[in-house]
Amino acid sequence: MDPLCSVFPSISLYERALSLHRRWRFSFHDSLIVAAALESDCKVLYSEDLQDGQEIESLTVVNPF
Repeated sequence: MDPLCSVFPSISLYERALSLHRRWRFSFHDSLIVAAALESDCKVLYSEDLQDGQEIESLTVVNPF
């Protein structure tokens, strides 16, 4: 379970999510997911709700469908 518990809610996580929300115009919930993925150094985020192939900083969105 340790790899699943690498990012916890924090003020900086919410601030980053708000910044992503303003810049990319994602919903706040999607922004929070992206912020957590970026904070944990993920390279790929699988999502059917975001644009396939979109690059957000060091993260690439992939639609699995």
